[in-house]
Amino acid sequence: MVSRVASAAARHGYVSERAKLHVRYRGKTFARGPGCATRRIRAEETLTVIHQTATDYFAVLSELLRSLEVMDGQGTLLPLDEGAKRAVDLILAVRAASGKVMLIGNGGSAAIASHMQNDLCKAADVRALVFNEPTLLTALSNDDGYGSVFERPVELWATPGDLLLAISSSGRSENILRAVRKAAAAGCEVITLSGFGADNALRGMGTINFYVPSRVYGYVEVIHSALAHFLADCAMTARVDARKPGG
Repeated sequence: MVSRVASAAARHGYVSERAKLHVRYRGKTFARGPGCATRRIRAEETLTVIHQTATDYFAVLSELLRSLEVMDGQGTLLPLDEGAKRAVDLILAVRAASGKVMLIGNGGSAAIASHMQNDLCKAADVRALVFNEPTLLTALSNDDGYGSVFERPVELWATPGDLLLAISSSGRSENILRAVRKAAAAGCEVITLSGFGADNALRGMGTINFYVPSRVYGYVEVIHSALAHFLADCAMTARVDARKPGG
């Protein structure tokens, strides 16, 4: 099995490491016991691993979680806790004003958006909506092109003070970027979740921008999902605390 993996890796430019597993990420080395891993260094020193062990996978995921970056709308890097608090405050401000949160994403990012929308509505008492209804998606795609599928609903629903949460692993999806521009023009706040290249367009378009420094879909989506849970849980906790006597 190892020889087949190593052979396939060599054909794709990977470097095989045997005997003891050393995972390198952002200049750091993690030793993870007996085993074999194959790896290739990509842009921003991001690592793609053909994983032989779960330990290897979670070692890189753990480091990426600690490397999550947050930037404000002026391009200033923020401490993670401060950036997350600002994002939660945006959600709570929308709830206090009886506004709404719109969430958008493609594929796995659409699933994350739908899950967060459910949590915001059910657990946090936040009015939230997604635009994943198949008939509308296919109608807009067929008639106006896939780039319009979120832009048009945002144009219909957005009002000043609302919040758009845009999720894209690459940060380059045309339909996401167009919707963000439309929301900003309508006076909405924007939170973005992106990954892949540090220069992706989405990363600089929001009021608060979260960025995962990895080009691996699985890592980026898992961290986006964890972040979505954190933001929704914080909004829920604030609702519960407000209902306590003296809250």
